[in-house]
Amino acid sequence: MRFEEALRADGFGAIAEFKRRSPSAGDLRPDGDVAEVARAYERAGARAMSVLVDERFAGSWEDLRAARGATPLPLLAKGFFSTPEHLRAARENGADAVLLLLRDLDDQSCARLMHEAASLGLDTLVEAHDVDEADRAVALGAPVVGVNARDLSTFAVDRAAQLELVARIHGPLVIAESGIATRAQAAAAELAGAAAVLVGSTLMRAADPGAKLAELLRRPLVKVCGLTRQEDVDAAVEAGADLVGFILAQESPRRTDGLLDAPETVLRVAVFVGERTETEADVVQLYARENGHRSRDAVLLRGDERVGSVVDLPWGADDPSHLERARTTTGRVMLAGGLGPRNVVAAIARVRPWAVDSARSTESSPGIKDHAAVRAWVEAAHG
Repeated sequence: MRFEEALRADGFGAIAEFKRRSPSAGDLRPDGDVAEVARAYERAGARAMSVLVDERFAGSWEDLRAARGATPLPLLAKGFFSTPEHLRAARENGADAVLLLLRDLDDQSCARLMHEAASLGLDTLVEAHDVDEADRAVALGAPVVGVNARDLSTFAVDRAAQLELVARIHGPLVIAESGIATRAQAAAAELAGAAAVLVGSTLMRAADPGAKLAELLRRPLVKVCGLTRQEDVDAAVEAGADLVGFILAQESPRRTDGLLDAPETVLRVAVFVGERTETEADVVQLYARENGHRSRDAVLLRGDERVGSVVDLPWGADDPSHLERARTTTGRVMLAGGLGPRNVVAAIARVRPWAVDSARSTESSPGIKDHAAVRAWVEAAHG
């Protein structure tokens, strides 16, 4: 399968990278077995594999050839390519695609290399790291654009700027590169519009790179909602929650006045009923107000863009068709309503949701969390 074709598959995916060292982080896996890692990535569900071939990363064409001999995954050769000879070498050593860095190429050079790549049967990943480069990539007609969170001059990572660039680009497939260490961070790129993430250092540092990749891609995400105390947020994060929810609706007994602190390894969700106000939340969960209470279902918003649906129970009532409704709802579904450690596994098996949400099952009283219950919920929902 071609590189671009693999990335256009339904759903969200990953390009899993092999690199022995990083100029910013030093040695990562200097003695790594590229063939063994390639097979692990394939088993874990990678869409494609990236292989560093530049000596600054302790890479080589030999690593690319070893990966080619070990897996049928489309292979992206990563280096500082600037000539047709570089592209021919990539093709001869087993690459299906090559990286082109707009930082190092003017528009004419990049266009010429894209044409040369196509003539060799290679796809291209055209990389940008700022607004100017992103606009250039689109103007050049690049089918696949990578947005790097890391400035290659300073090695600084700015994930917020990356996500805004991902959301800005329309037309090409967009890949979010660098700065992805958790499932929630991968999900943030997904919600911004990325078709996949490219992950390298996080996998190379892991004891089992394939298992770490599977963890980053695993769904559903797990949300702990109704948080009102910082100690409870900290307990949810420690337990492994991906999403932490803060109810800002006036009528809720779990209401909090604002978002509490959480590390960038998780996403903060602001829950509103009726009107919403500006927050720094990563995601907004917005219910309509009906008869003085929240509506049954809600929408998930990133900024003003709808990115998913919340399928919930009616206010104060049950519904035996709840799971079937969720199962037949299109798009990303957050399943909420009556979920706890005892029933979430069966609910996930039935619905296959993007995320699951619980507040009451993790409480000792409204808005006050039982930390053992939080751990039980997260463990059960993650399986």
